[in-house]
Amino acid sequence: MTSLRLGDIAVDVILKDIKNVHLSVYPPTGRVRISAPKRMSVDTIRVFAVSKLDWIKRQRTSVRAQERESRREYVDRESHYVWGKRYLLKVLEEDAAPEVELRPGALVLRVRAGASEEAKKALVASWYRQTLRAAAQPLIEIWERRLKVEVQRLFVQHMRTKWGSCNTTARSIRLNTELAKKPRECLEYVVLHELVHLIERRHDERFKQYMSRFMPQWRHHRDELNRAPLAHADWRY
Repeated sequence: MTSLRLGDIAVDVILKDIKNVHLSVYPPTGRVRISAPKRMSVDTIRVFAVSKLDWIKRQRTSVRAQERESRREYVDRESHYVWGKRYLLKVLEEDAAPEVELRPGALVLRVRAGASEEAKKALVASWYRQTLRAAAQPLIEIWERRLKVEVQRLFVQHMRTKWGSCNTTARSIRLNTELAKKPRECLEYVVLHELVHLIERRHDERFKQYMSRFMPQWRHHRDELNRAPLAHADWRY
């Protein structure tokens, strides 16, 4: 790995066996990273970075301002969110199979006596993945029919910097498990966003026209997501 400097901004450069250049800005400090094909010269990468300087500055400002949740310890009366609503965690130690249950006002976490924080965290994370997948699949099927596209595979996983992504070649989409904590309409916005990429890869005017045609309020949902606190993370590079 090498580094470039754009004024006071350091840019990490990683050369990989890939075809295209990928530019990312990472929370919480706004660290910038470019992944580029091995054959690409440092001078070419620098020209690319300079051409994206305004975008980089906007992204750094955005990620530095993004609110984050405090670290979760998985103890009684700790706040957790499901579909935009706050629930208080209730931890029950029982000699039974571990599980998570959503009740009015409470997220019940059943674990065996002496379960570690990591075990509780893994159980809750698994529950969020399952909950998101169950909610996302019907939405995907609805929008597949409306857009006349087909998704080959859905991946649900924790993502640090994106709410979703689309692989147009494999025709697969990935959704961030954090979406299960946000209002349901935000999930539908992200699903539509990623499926529109199967028609238009770039975020150009044609892409925006599709979004406005099928979901006129899409900008509202986008802004709502961008204002929402992200999960606590221990950032390691």
